[in-house]
Amino acid sequence: MEPSRGVNERFFIVIRGKSRKGFSRGCIGRVEAETQRGEFVGPLYAGSSGGGGGGSAGGPKTGGMVRREDTYPLTRHQAQLLLFVPGASKRLELLCNPQLFSAICELSPDDLVVVKHKRGHLPGLVRNLMQIGRKEHREDLYMLGFEVEFVDCDNNLSSKKPAPLPIFSAADIIQVVPSSHWSNSKCASTNRKAVTRINSMPNIGSRTRQVTENQTVRTVSHNPSAREAPVLEVGSLVEVVSNTGITVYGVIRWLGVPTGKTEEWAGIELDYEVNGCSDGQYRGQQYFICKGSRALFVPITKCSPDSRFVSSVPEEETLHLKETLSVPSFEECDEDAAPVSESEALSLLVGRMKGIQGHFNSCYLDATLFSLFSTSATLDSICPMPADKDKPITCSLRTIVNSLRRRGFVPAESVMNFRKQLGCDTFQTEEKDPEEFITVLFQKVFCIEPLLKLRSKRESTHGAYTLQIFLEKEQMGQVPTVQQLLDTSCLSGDLKFETMPSCLIVQMPRFGNKYKMFSHIIPSLTLDITDLLYNAPRECFICGHLAEYECLQCLPDRKLQPGRIKQYCATCNTQVHTHPTRQDHSPSAVAVAADVAVDSPVPRRTMQLFAVLCIQTSHYVSFVKYGPDPGSWLFFDSMADRHGNDQSGYNIPEIRACPELGDFLCRPEEELARAHPSQAPELVRRLLCDSYMFLYQNPTTLL
Repeated sequence: MEPSRGVNERFFIVIRGKSRKGFSRGCIGRVEAETQRGEFVGPLYAGSSGGGGGGSAGGPKTGGMVRREDTYPLTRHQAQLLLFVPGASKRLELLCNPQLFSAICELSPDDLVVVKHKRGHLPGLVRNLMQIGRKEHREDLYMLGFEVEFVDCDNNLSSKKPAPLPIFSAADIIQVVPSSHWSNSKCASTNRKAVTRINSMPNIGSRTRQVTENQTVRTVSHNPSAREAPVLEVGSLVEVVSNTGITVYGVIRWLGVPTGKTEEWAGIELDYEVNGCSDGQYRGQQYFICKGSRALFVPITKCSPDSRFVSSVPEEETLHLKETLSVPSFEECDEDAAPVSESEALSLLVGRMKGIQGHFNSCYLDATLFSLFSTSATLDSICPMPADKDKPITCSLRTIVNSLRRRGFVPAESVMNFRKQLGCDTFQTEEKDPEEFITVLFQKVFCIEPLLKLRSKRESTHGAYTLQIFLEKEQMGQVPTVQQLLDTSCLSGDLKFETMPSCLIVQMPRFGNKYKMFSHIIPSLTLDITDLLYNAPRECFICGHLAEYECLQCLPDRKLQPGRIKQYCATCNTQVHTHPTRQDHSPSAVAVAADVAVDSPVPRRTMQLFAVLCIQTSHYVSFVKYGPDPGSWLFFDSMADRHGNDQSGYNIPEIRACPELGDFLCRPEEELARAHPSQAPELVRRLLCDSYMFLYQNPTTLL
């Protein structure tokens, strides 16, 4: 057992930023000093390389320096658990699920968990918390893992001859579930080398801790003696809380006294599958029928009404503070909520029953609202929420946005009310396109002019809220970027932007929900529209002087950087088009203001990607960039799962962190073009193959 340290000891994990003086994303360190510029100075700990049980404890490397805002604070216990997790990406992925990580930190002996194993996802009982490695130096930090005893498919502990129990890291635990109906048995012994058993596992939740107002959650203390027990019956929506504080939700499908029991039990169909649960069987007897791994049997006294659907809380109930991973409290106020900040996005938004709850073909609307309002300040800067708070449709939108930004969740009723107030019957009954909804949103709710002013060849100007890409497939390579698609489409249609847009929503070339012109498209994180602005100075593609001509036929030329817009000064235009393969080209004159000097520098006008809408088999989802760090991406699905049937059930929305998308898009463009989607992670593949609409913002507008 390690000697206790001072209460001032501080640990952290680096959550963003590039490698700087020893620290990179996923590294764990200890604070030895803090500079006046808000930088932490301290040692970097070397963790597990493979999750094994032998070797030395985590030893500190040479001290490094990292900015405070690039870190997330950890307790000593949390740091030791994460230190045993092999790989920086797995640590960050676990940290992105605060509810699960909190439950793992509070695990006690005999708690039931589901772990990742070579045989699949298996249920087991936690037996001990294990200190991993040997301390060779005083500053070494023990890594912590969990000794788990597997439970067989009949919900009984395995009775084979005693053997050393396997040890799992915190990242191997994918579920912490109530264990009321699981029997306990004696711990198996272990003689694993370089592993020390800790007999009493710490209960993090019971420790005294000062919690600031924006780091607390108001929760209801379920005390049966404080009030009358609620009346629960078959069909009641309930939740079950384990002694670790994790909550699962479901509907009661059966009530009665199982064989071998003396008190009333409930058979619950859970919202999602949990390995180790059944299809409605308990101890060999079928009490009801449901999908496999969703039936949980517990005493009825362990059940409470589903708090997600309880409209009010009785005053007699006691409120208490519970330690969380920086989940802010929510209180209603008259002020409009600001977009979710990068520091709060993971703790507030990531998880199940997060985001906007979908209902009845509303995914087009849910995904669009989440993309526009969750973390981006684009619309706040160009079209603030209308001041008329008495207008029903304005109030409905304000309720949705504030609930999303403060609670991280919007119930389906709010969206359906807003959908009805849009005034078009088909918005309530049919699957619609996001561009139709965006047009109605800006015209009817915000009452603003079109976001885009486009000038055509006939010198006429027209407005639009979104820009549709039109081109021939032969004009592009097999794997185009958004930049290449935009340039080619605008040049082919002889379109220019009259002014620099504050928000640019680009629709990908496709016909209907099934036909896609390209198998996958590479996102352009930065979109350069300098050469697409009307009457604005442009550089010669060859020499950099003021451009006077542009040529559409030169666009795909492999000798001239294919895909880039080609514009030339008079001299370079003549030289380029004397080449035999370009003598049949027809360059056109570029419109430039008369007062622009020939040698004046041309500033680049760029826009930043902040969201992507995707569609697959008529279902819309979205990816949202929640901060400047390359890995700051969220994936949102308003109908990720379903509880109950079509008549009486409801959809379960889910938000997932996907830093792997940032890692993928940081590769050079040439490497991205060669990469095949089948070799990419699931969410990366989904964005590449199913992209429907890319949303860009003008960074100067936000300033």
